[in-house]
Amino acid sequence: MIFCYGGADKIYFFKEGCERYMRYCEKCVMPDTKPDLKFGEDGVCGACESFSKRQAIDWSAREREFREILERYRSKDGSNWDCIVPVSGGKDSTYQTVRMLQFGMNPLCVTATTCDLSDVGRKNIENIKSLGVDYMEFSPNKAIRRKLNRIGLTQVGDISWPEHCGIFTIPVRAAVQYKVPLIVWGENSQNEYGGPAAAAENNVLTRRWLEEFGGLLGLRVTDLIGLDGIEGKHLIPYSYPSDEDLRQTGVTGIFLGYYLPWDGYSNALIAQANGFTTLSTTVEGSVVNYENLDNYQTGIHDYFKYLKFGFGRATDIACLHLRRGASLAGTPSK
Repeated sequence: MIFCYGGADKIYFFKEGCERYMRYCEKCVMPDTKPDLKFGEDGVCGACESFSKRQAIDWSAREREFREILERYRSKDGSNWDCIVPVSGGKDSTYQTVRMLQFGMNPLCVTATTCDLSDVGRKNIENIKSLGVDYMEFSPNKAIRRKLNRIGLTQVGDISWPEHCGIFTIPVRAAVQYKVPLIVWGENSQNEYGGPAAAAENNVLTRRWLEEFGGLLGLRVTDLIGLDGIEGKHLIPYSYPSDEDLRQTGVTGIFLGYYLPWDGYSNALIAQANGFTTLSTTVEGSVVNYENLDNYQTGIHDYFKYLKFGFGRATDIACLHLRRGASLAGTPSK
C-alpha cells in the first residue's frame, strides 16, 4: 500500500517503508514520479519544455510538409485506400478522421477493440463510420484477452495492457495485410506528456518506439508465452509484423500532432461538431467529460496508475490545461 502525507507545497509518499519526496514541475502540477519525465535545472518538466518550443514552430511549413507526404502516399488510381487511421471512437480519433477527410484522403479506419466497450464508445464508433469512411474492427480472442488483462494487472499494474498493445500492432498488421503503407496516428505521447528527448522529436513510429513507449511497460509480448496456457498462436494480434513484411509494404507511421497543432480540448470541440458524444457529467477520476469514454475498465486502469505513481488522470489533464493557460470550466456539453 502507498501512503501520502505532507503540506500544500510538498508531498511525501512511501511504500513498504521506502520514503521519497515528490517533486512538482514549476509550471504545471506533474510530479517527478511520472516514468521518463525529466526536470531541468529551472524545475520545469520536459513536457512543459516541449510545449513551449511549439511557439517557435513554423506550422505553415509543417502543414506543407504534411500535404506533400499525403500526396506521395495517395493512391494514384483509386484502387486502394490512401492511408490507415487507427480509431477508438474517442475525440482524438474522430478528429483524425475528420482532418483526413478534409485533406481529401480516402482512409481505412481500423479499430482494435477496447477491453470493455461502453455504450457511448459504441455510439462514437458508429459516428465515425457515418462520417463517410471505410471501417474495419478487429476483435481478438476474448478468452485470451481475459488472461492478458489479468497478467497485465498483476505483472505491470495495467489491466488494459492488451488494449494498449493492440492499438499499436493491429493497425500496423492491417497496413501490411491490405498493402496500405501510410498510417496516420494522432499525438506522439512522448511529446505531449514528456519523455526522452530523442523520442519527443520522433514523427514516425518505429518498432523501437513501440517496444519502449507504446504502452508495453516493459512487458514484452514474447514474455507471455507459457503463462496461463498462452501460446504463440494466441498472440498474433499483439505481435508487430516482421521487419521483412514492413519493408515489402513500406509501412510508415506519422503523427498528426507533429504537423498540425495538437490540443485535446480543441479536438473534442471539432469532434463534437461532427457528431461526437460526450458525457453529461465529468468522467470518474477525471476533470473533463470528453476523455476516456469508451472503456468501462478505465477507472481500474487510472486507479492503479495512482497507486503506482501517486497521481491519476485528473493530474494529466490539469497539466495539459495549465500549459495552455486554459480553464477546466469550459468542457464540451453533451
